[in-house]
Amino acid sequence: MENAVKVYNGKFLPKQGLDPSAYGVYPNSIREMEGVLVYMARESERDVLIAVGKSDFEGVPDAAGTDCVRAPLTHKNADILRQMFPFCAPRRVLGEKRTIGVGDRLGIATSGHIRAFRRFDALPVFAQQSIRELNLTGRTYEDVLDAATFAVFREGFSHTHGFGADGDHLKTPEEVKYALSRGYTIITLDCGEHIRASAMTDAEVSAAYTPWVREADYLEQSVRLDNAVLAFSAEEFRRMALIYGKAIEFAESVYHSLLSDADVDFEISIDETVAPTTPAQHYFVAKEMRDRGVKFASLAPRFCGEFQKGVDYVGDVKQFQREFQVHAKIAEHFGHKISVHSGSDKFKVFPVVGEETRFHLKTAGTSWLEAMRLVAMKDAPLYREVHRFALSALEDARRRYHVSADPSNIPDVSALADGELPSLFSQSDARQVIHITYGSILSAKAHDGSFLFRDRLFCLWRENEDAYAELLNAHIGRHLELLRCKAR
Repeated sequence: MENAVKVYNGKFLPKQGLDPSAYGVYPNSIREMEGVLVYMARESERDVLIAVGKSDFEGVPDAAGTDCVRAPLTHKNADILRQMFPFCAPRRVLGEKRTIGVGDRLGIATSGHIRAFRRFDALPVFAQQSIRELNLTGRTYEDVLDAATFAVFREGFSHTHGFGADGDHLKTPEEVKYALSRGYTIITLDCGEHIRASAMTDAEVSAAYTPWVREADYLEQSVRLDNAVLAFSAEEFRRMALIYGKAIEFAESVYHSLLSDADVDFEISIDETVAPTTPAQHYFVAKEMRDRGVKFASLAPRFCGEFQKGVDYVGDVKQFQREFQVHAKIAEHFGHKISVHSGSDKFKVFPVVGEETRFHLKTAGTSWLEAMRLVAMKDAPLYREVHRFALSALEDARRRYHVSADPSNIPDVSALADGELPSLFSQSDARQVIHITYGSILSAKAHDGSFLFRDRLFCLWRENEDAYAELLNAHIGRHLELLRCKAR
């Protein structure tokens, strides 16, 4: 089917001799499949698909003729687009060397993400959301994937690149089933609720431990990986078996019941803990998964230091480098990729991560922050409203996200000139406050049931679409450059 597609790259004119841009046509979207011409056009409030020829797109016949349909950007039409043009559908990508997840909480960021990824050799995961994010933004997995599909088609991000879709931080079999049923190509299983607290006394460990079925593979054994040696004393092994045992069983159960026959990449997340994952613990979890027949593409440890939302890495970079190199060797030994979660804006350690030839890194909230930076640049009164509301919503948001933001360090927006407001996005405390209160900002309503901010925000973002895309191009591009991704 793909060989039958004619790509016009802006050379086709909807009306002979006229410029497509005069009609709001996105030139990179113009394509033809089996006699049906399809392209996307910009209208005042929203984009729309135009299909010329007999097709299954649902829409309103255009006045120019009954074979021309003006089709809204609905889930049904996204499905048709994915069937007609396979490059608009997600694929498995974690087998590639360098992959980056760029979650889009608003459904409007992918065009800007594409501008960045066109410049570098990493492969993107454009549709990436956790259930928590869906609940806070009032979205669905259908909506998240559809938004990515329409942006990929609009920008002509062709099948030679490809993109993934990640059901991120799924915690239950029901959530896994939901993501699978919607065509997601990555399942990230969050095992955090099954990881036991590490703060156990030796007596508590001795009382709780029962012999591990393969403990002879570890007890008093050592493993050499190049210059690194992993040792397993009896006390250390028993403690790690207690910490990770239930998580291993959970991942094994979900894999064999739901994923073993599915055409998806499986990521195991053990990063949602207070204590860092030691290299020996990483080795233990990976070996147990392999010995139990679990095929997984990537694993996310909890690294040393702090990966807080929206700010740079907090910790000893040299220690991170030493430990990350061992984690990467373990991943290489078992054949999976190392995955870095909460990777937004961790500029200090990006060169360390990028030294490795295979990695996956996830960002999400930083694209939301760039959207809010745009608000501060374009509508100072609106930004001041949102900022004050975010401060009032901070304590509620802290129940869901661990941040160290101190509101007392944030300048009073009343005392800042309009032109100074964007500088707040260079201040860590302000960034974190806006970062984690997105759900409250987007859902807040007035007494009459209307949204306090949502409609005005989306109107501003629509009016400044290209400016937002350029902010993302620069910001995500900085991520990719520091991660040592190669320029195309």
